[in-house]
Amino acid sequence: YNRVWIPDNEEVWQSAEITKNYKAGDRFLHVQLEDGTELNYPVDPAALPPLRNPDILVGENDLTALSYLHDPAVLHN
Repeated sequence: YNRVWIPDNEEVWQSAEITKNYKAGDRFLHVQLEDGTELNYPVDPAALPPLRNPDILVGENDLTALSYLHDPAVLHN
């Protein structure tokens, strides 16, 4: 159960945990937001949401140490 970043109109990005295995061809990603809200997030298999870095890397001074380097990861860090 990995965590991903889901685009949000108000907060730009929201962290969510995947609650059900994703299989190629699935139209939805089953996730739970940090506030407990469960969501069936529609996905395009060619553009899955970006993965979130492990908590141990939050606040890292050297961005090259991040496992995943993309806009939401840099903004969150």
